[in-house]
Amino acid sequence: MPDNGDIDQRFEALTAQIGSRERKRMMKIAEQEWARQPRLRRRRRRRWTAVAVAVLVAAAGGFVVYRPETAEQVRAAVLADFGIDPSADPTAGRSAEPAPVEPAQVSPFDGSPAQKYANGVKGLVMPEPRAIGGLSRKEVAAAIRHAKELLAASHLDRKVLLGGRPNKLIRLLDPEQRAPFVKGLKHPGRKNAYESRAWVASLAPKSAELASETFKVHGKTRLSVFKENGLRGVQVKVNYLFVYAIQRPGRPDTLTRLVVHNIGELDVWRQDGRLRFWVKNWNGGGAAPARCDVDDAYVHPFYPDSPADRKLKTDGPPVDPYSLEDEPSDECRVLKSNT
Repeated sequence: MPDNGDIDQRFEALTAQIGSRERKRMMKIAEQEWARQPRLRRRRRRRWTAVAVAVLVAAAGGFVVYRPETAEQVRAAVLADFGIDPSADPTAGRSAEPAPVEPAQVSPFDGSPAQKYANGVKGLVMPEPRAIGGLSRKEVAAAIRHAKELLAASHLDRKVLLGGRPNKLIRLLDPEQRAPFVKGLKHPGRKNAYESRAWVASLAPKSAELASETFKVHGKTRLSVFKENGLRGVQVKVNYLFVYAIQRPGRPDTLTRLVVHNIGELDVWRQDGRLRFWVKNWNGGGAAPARCDVDDAYVHPFYPDSPADRKLKTDGPPVDPYSLEDEPSDECRVLKSNT
């Protein structure tokens, strides 16, 4: 294929055949055409425009100004003479500009077991329903679905995590549990009221902000038969870790992963022709790293720069915050590994 020098020589030979006045007029047209191109394409297009105009002038004088279709025909003939495919992209064969390299996305969960956990509800893996405890397969499926909705409402609701009212969870409760639960939210510690805020993962007001909208989830669900007070049905046992990336408000240098362990049970039985769902021991696994010397049912994160926890016991075995098997304890223990 000829280089640009060959084309330039042909250009000069062709332009020499016309008068200077006509040449100036046609070159002005060429410059005007070039000026209309997008700025980033001008350098690429200019040489091709010059070749086409010179050939048109030599072949047909001013006629080509009014017959643009002829211009393309002449241009194709000249390019073919040089052994160039007229339909080819003029830029073909040139080194393409390297595509911009996107910076690697760093996750706040990198370097921890949570890195491999599923995101959000995808981590709530439920067992296949089967007939058990006198309930049909369809009824057990409803029990499993209810347990999954309870988990999402208590640990994957962003507003609840930041201290909001757990409205979705309230709607999922049995009417006989709903009243004392709401009472416990409004008036903690009142008689016949639940310690409601402890049922959900809620950060203490002004103690933290989310460093990521992604929540990591890992755990398991088991089915068993329950018999209690003359009732018989299925018990859905949940055991899940929920991992959140948090930091002090406005302090990205305090980025911390918070692990909340929900160990809980949901009893389901048939009564008066309908299913009843009864929540037991919900969210019983604790949170880490969190303060133990503040007991208001909220999670008070413990940051690297936090003052010492007055209830921390350093003489016992350390606790692995990512273990599903460790039994919950009322004692505040040192963590086996950083969260």
